[in-house]
Amino acid sequence: MSQFDPSAEPRAEPRLTSLSHGGGCGCKIAPGVLSGILRGTKALPVPEALLVGIETSDDAAVYRLSESQALVATTDFFMPVVDDPHDFGRIAATNAISDIYAMGATPIMALALVGMPINVLSVETIGLILEGGASACREAGIPIAGGHSIDSVEAIYGLVALGLVDPRDLKKNSGARPGDLLVLGKPLGVGILSAALKKGALDDAGYARMIATTTRLNRPGPELARMAGVHAMTDVTGFGLGGHALEMARGSGCDLALDWQAVPLLEGVAAMAAQGVVTGASGRNWTSYGEGIALPEGFSDPARALLTDPQTSGGLLVACAPEALEQVLACFAQHGFADAAVVGQVLAPSGASRVILR
Repeated sequence: MSQFDPSAEPRAEPRLTSLSHGGGCGCKIAPGVLSGILRGTKALPVPEALLVGIETSDDAAVYRLSESQALVATTDFFMPVVDDPHDFGRIAATNAISDIYAMGATPIMALALVGMPINVLSVETIGLILEGGASACREAGIPIAGGHSIDSVEAIYGLVALGLVDPRDLKKNSGARPGDLLVLGKPLGVGILSAALKKGALDDAGYARMIATTTRLNRPGPELARMAGVHAMTDVTGFGLGGHALEMARGSGCDLALDWQAVPLLEGVAAMAAQGVVTGASGRNWTSYGEGIALPEGFSDPARALLTDPQTSGGLLVACAPEALEQVLACFAQHGFADAAVVGQVLAPSGASRVILR
């Protein structure tokens, strides 16, 4: 068992991102590989009170407690996506809490998941990571009520997040209806920025944009869920917009059409992608689910990399009736999501549910 020596001389520490083989949501197991792993598991009997399980790859599990209350439970953790320890903690915690918001729930508390190479990182650095996570939880109005820690080879941090929702307001990723419009709450490109950071090619302004988007809590979720015209929600994370849109299409039994020119992008990421600054996860994502996406003639490789770019703490993807659009956009704007945009619509299925780029 490793021991700390408070009297020891301070040691030089490596960059946090140098300790991770894949940072943020880019280190998620590719969806195709994950499906193969889960295919061999035996499902247990599902209790009637379990309103959401693993059936449509939704953002969290939901268990009914009463007619008016259900518990929403999720967990998310990953390796460093940035070098600043406080920022890493904030991003990881914001990302984990996002799954609660994506179900339309209000977070109530969290548990910390901590794996740290304690012979490599100082107590002070690890403390800053945990304080960064705690600061995001304070912003969300919830306590970190416990957790678990291990000595690990790579630095890992995240949360188990719990929330409450009225089952009548619960929003799954499988409720989209033909005719619905699709609204994306945050611009894409976090994976591109993280790749640039790891290469030492991200300037201060780019880093500031990355931190601003990844630490912005998806607070509109519960308010959107209470709108009658909102039919489905999910958050766009490690599988990219293409992957999470495909999960919504398949769960809902519909086709989803995405208007690529309307999809908001973080400043500078299109040029970076054109220069080949992309993550390995974007290619793995495409290999896993590309057969479910129809691309138009001439759709470029950089655009495809952005479509599959893993989003750490990404935005909400909302399917709503056209008459609810003004209310949905107003809700996003009220919470400071000025980049929220209509990015497509839900179509009747043309066969196997798919995502169509146009």
